[in-house]
Amino acid sequence: MTSQRSLPADDFGIYYVLAECTDYYDTLPVKEADGSQPRFQGVTGLRNLGNTCYMNAILQCLCSISPLVEYFLSGKYITALQNDCSEVATAFAYLMTDMWLGDSDCVSPEIFRSALGNLYPAFTKKTQQDAQEFLIYVLNELHEALKKYHYPRRRSHDKGSAQRCCRKWITTETSVITQLFEGQLNYSIVCLKCEKCTYKNEVFTVLSLPIPSEYECSLQDCLQCFFQQDTLTWKNQIHCSFCETKQETAVRAGISKAPKLIIFHLKRFDIQGTTKRKLRTDIHYPLTNLDLTPYICPIFRKYPKYNLCAVVNHFGDFDGGHYTAFCKNSFTQAWYSFDDTRVSEIPDTSVQNATAYLLFYSCQPFSIPIQKH
Repeated sequence: MTSQRSLPADDFGIYYVLAECTDYYDTLPVKEADGSQPRFQGVTGLRNLGNTCYMNAILQCLCSISPLVEYFLSGKYITALQNDCSEVATAFAYLMTDMWLGDSDCVSPEIFRSALGNLYPAFTKKTQQDAQEFLIYVLNELHEALKKYHYPRRRSHDKGSAQRCCRKWITTETSVITQLFEGQLNYSIVCLKCEKCTYKNEVFTVLSLPIPSEYECSLQDCLQCFFQQDTLTWKNQIHCSFCETKQETAVRAGISKAPKLIIFHLKRFDIQGTTKRKLRTDIHYPLTNLDLTPYICPIFRKYPKYNLCAVVNHFGDFDGGHYTAFCKNSFTQAWYSFDDTRVSEIPDTSVQNATAYLLFYSCQPFSIPIQKH
């Protein structure tokens, strides 16, 4: 994905709706699995192909994001496909269709893994991979396959400091991925010698948050640690264009463009020289009303509060372990645990746990994806 983009107006807002009636979902038809237990759309297990729990957990989370699923089930992706890199996106569309509209309790992601493995052979090996890295590869490949080009617009020149530090970058590429997942960070960089301030923008799809405690903390503690001012000294000095040499600097980050879906990566894996360890900190995170207002540039606070929609959990140690996912289903509005082929409904109170590794938050509740007939 390119490093500097902003998002044009899009039509994905129509897929975010508030449920007006709590018993609405009771009126919808359900599919029967094995002739006994009801199986709901989007509640489908995935077969483990040999240490592919990392892949299954990420795919379950993406499967729970209705605007993304809608894009593929409706067939919109077909007109956007780039001929030279369509294999991954097409395989993803087929998999989402099987998971939402198929009749099986579980399906195999073999075709999708094969398509992605043609580009990244590490994912075809029966070895454990990092779920966060896999997620980034998937989002990048979907973007490359579905991106569209837009002519740049004339940029308005604002004299105010807030507008200057938070202005958006002109874009030439957009896709369903950028429209849903991409945000932008703005870094204010102050030279501690000449006190001149410069600004740097950086797009993101996943925010990697430091964990400030070894025992217990909150997601807000992690966010405050990430967005606090940092002083760069010694070997970390930054070149100052005014002093024309490297200087000690004070750097502070803020969100200049908040995405509709924001993904937090909790940095549990720590490497200090030759020492590797996993932080088992119990991180408390809200299921609803996560307030990002303190970290969003004031003139761009369009989506200040977010609700949790999916979680990737990691069990085990640094060099091995097992991934599972918790996802909220837009059909039933209930939470489900996905452990490869094992799927079970869980209460809201079980969603908060000490093994969370990736957190998916949405600015609004999801509606049910609609298939194009």
